[in-house]
Amino acid sequence: MASLSELLSSRFPAAVIATHDYRGDATVTIRREHLLEIARTLKDDPAFQMNFLIDLTAVDFLTFGKKKPAPAGFVPSGVPVAALTQVPDPAPWPGPATKARFEVVYHFFSLSLKHRLRVKVPIEEPEGELDSLTPLWASANWFEREVWDMFGIRFPGHPGLKRILMYEEFQGHPLRKDYPVNKRQPLIGPVN
Repeated sequence: MASLSELLSSRFPAAVIATHDYRGDATVTIRREHLLEIARTLKDDPAFQMNFLIDLTAVDFLTFGKKKPAPAGFVPSGVPVAALTQVPDPAPWPGPATKARFEVVYHFFSLSLKHRLRVKVPIEEPEGELDSLTPLWASANWFEREVWDMFGIRFPGHPGLKRILMYEEFQGHPLRKDYPVNKRQPLIGPVN
């Protein structure tokens, strides 16, 4: 029996950029222009039956692969120790499939078939938008608002794309890697 990623790749060969099953998580990276067609197939096709959109988020790869010095660690007593070291992973994550700055990541689940699939869609910064999945999964409404609020990625077709975590006057998108962490924001609320 073919895996979910193999099945999707065979049905949409022009849409699938890459697949992997790193640590048992079936993952498919697709071209953005095929998202709605693939999402409808995942939801309606009897082979997939992905009736539950578990999560939708984004990743900013602006600084990915750029080494920074490891921070010094502390033991519970508060005494500084040498910089923390990582144990090498014998099977490291393959990394992003493209050089795009952002990836929007969808996690789908089939309640009846008990399988899950991660779908990743690379997005270049100038475009910064991806079709809304709210017509297919109502839960996409809040997830897309969160991605817009935190990363600035727009979702054409969304019924009310507005901030969900930050206040309306907030300037910028705080989970972007180039967001200035010391930036002062406009004050809101009553002035005494």
